[in-house]
Amino acid sequence: MQGRRTARWTTLFLALIALFALDLSLGSVSIPLSEIGRILLTGEGTQKVWEQIVWDFRMTKALTCLLAGGALAVAGLQMQTLFRNALAGPDVLGLSSGASLAVSLIFMSPFAGSGFLSATNPVLVSLAASMGSAGVLIVMLAVATKLHDNVSLLIVGLMVGAAASSVVSVLQYLSRAEEMQIYILWTFGSIGGLNWIEIKILLVILMAGVAIAFAHIKSLNAWLLGDHYAQSVGINTRRSRMLIILSASLLTGGVTAFCGPIAFVGLAVPHLTKLLIKSENHKTLIPAVLMAGGALLLFCDIIARLPGSAYVLPVNALTALIGAPVVIWVIIRNKAMRMP
Repeated sequence: MQGRRTARWTTLFLALIALFALDLSLGSVSIPLSEIGRILLTGEGTQKVWEQIVWDFRMTKALTCLLAGGALAVAGLQMQTLFRNALAGPDVLGLSSGASLAVSLIFMSPFAGSGFLSATNPVLVSLAASMGSAGVLIVMLAVATKLHDNVSLLIVGLMVGAAASSVVSVLQYLSRAEEMQIYILWTFGSIGGLNWIEIKILLVILMAGVAIAFAHIKSLNAWLLGDHYAQSVGINTRRSRMLIILSASLLTGGVTAFCGPIAFVGLAVPHLTKLLIKSENHKTLIPAVLMAGGALLLFCDIIARLPGSAYVLPVNALTALIGAPVVIWVIIRNKAMRMP
């Protein structure tokens, strides 16, 4: 049994390393693998332009995949555990919708394109997405202090998201075609536009969110059996609920701010990881979904470049192609388990 578990962990780790190396090797400029290895080990290559491509574009993009995929996967795992709902994802609290609403105000408000509200200003877009997620987070934390059951909290989160999406729809209806196109392109998600400073910020957010999750492994394991069981083993359910929401919000909001709304990763990865690891213990699951989330987003980025043209497919389209079958499988599996 121990040998089988070790083999599964080894498979997951090697898959992550292989996908990371393959992602670094792909691009419009052909760079030999030996040259990439030399640049990574020594910091120097035979051509200066190859160094710039590897360090300033491909490495940042690959690291963004690792951080964003891992963050969304951990957030999704916590939401599925807290709500005991296999179809819960990191966006069930309306955080992504809040970020999308704030960004839509940048792209499609009457002041869009002015000197300050410029759609080409990535710092402003990231700041707006962060403020939108933070605003929804404050609302959800306030609601969590009043509600004592997770089902009501889940419904409130869905309603907040629906209200934000409705406002975005109104802005789209009133906006010009070019403004709407810029916003839609942002909703496709992007993992190739971060610089090293933004990656460091995303890393800090990931570390903070994962640290909170690790600190409450006992609470997460208890939530698997319901709030009554959690209370019976001495868990302060209100405090635990708020900290889990805070962790998931940090992870989801940080990724959305820098990469846009990336769907299905947080929903699909926990299920795929449980298939491989065969465990419900969050002490095992959290590091596993961290690696699996990064691996999945790396895989999607690789597939996005396989057509061999100058165009790169949107990452959200590929995550949906992978995540949708997983959701269908979860529904069928849960239905089959309930049948006598």
